[in-house]
Amino acid sequence: MLHRKIYQLHCDGREVWIFLRDQQRWLERARILDIEGDLVTVRYETEEEDEVCSWEEMIRLESIGSVMQKLATVPRGDVEPLVSEDCPEAERIRNHYPESNSD
Repeated sequence: MLHRKIYQLHCDGREVWIFLRDQQRWLERARILDIEGDLVTVRYETEEEDEVCSWEEMIRLESIGSVMQKLATVPRGDVEPLVSEDCPEAERIRNHYPESNSD
């Protein structure tokens, strides 16, 4: 099941966060480059003091404990989110604040 989900994420080409259970660490904003047998090749970047490092790592499928992806980002505050002209009405984010009813 996990193998199929990772393959689907690979096909989507989206950034993912991968938890390596044997190392107890997260790979943040990684891209799945390839899946061959039980090896998953990912690429990600880390920021050190004055440099950004790009990494490519091969991970055994059994080492992956969790995979997650960011679905959406919405700014906080009283900011109207940008909406594409071709965004379907049903998928638009609405500002649903309950009206205060103070008597």
